[in-house]
Amino acid sequence: MKIACIAWGSLLWNPGPLKLASGWRPDGPLLPLEFVRDSDDSDELALVLHEPAPPMPTWWALLDTADLDTAREMLREREKIRPEYPQWVGSIPNPHGPVDMRVSAWMADRDIDAVVWTALPAKFAKISERAPSPHEAVAFLAGLQGEVRAHAEQYVRKIPKEIDTLYRRVFEERLGWTPQG
Repeated sequence: MKIACIAWGSLLWNPGPLKLASGWRPDGPLLPLEFVRDSDDSDELALVLHEPAPPMPTWWALLDTADLDTAREMLREREKIRPEYPQWVGSIPNPHGPVDMRVSAWMADRDIDAVVWTALPAKFAKISERAPSPHEAVAFLAGLQGEVRAHAEQYVRKIPKEIDTLYRRVFEERLGWTPQG
């Protein structure tokens, strides 16, 4: 079984325990992405799936496993997703919810049997599924200091420039955080 992982954020430059069998390819499915998740493990606004956002490009790589459960577990560990939230690891086939038709259509054009991706919801002010407004997002990031701010800035700047979201444009305008590449 050929299993792929779809990515758009830090997985691209830091796959961690995710064992890749190929490099990242730039022709993943177009998915709605935005900087709307206050990370659990750091002070950054993570880029996550967010249905109101317009579709953005993603990347994909083959995983070095032929077992979907292993692929889901590798991604869960990499993303530090607690086991009680299996729905936060998206996949096709999906044992924990409906199939994402955008990803399914994309798979149909490739020789891929299964796929996994991070499906964390928006989260802000410790409230899951609450997205900050662009103003709240800028205020949050502008209020960070020192190493914490530097880390948050690097995260935003490392996101591929092709992912040109509304919030990213606001971060560029108000904070001067332009893409690195």
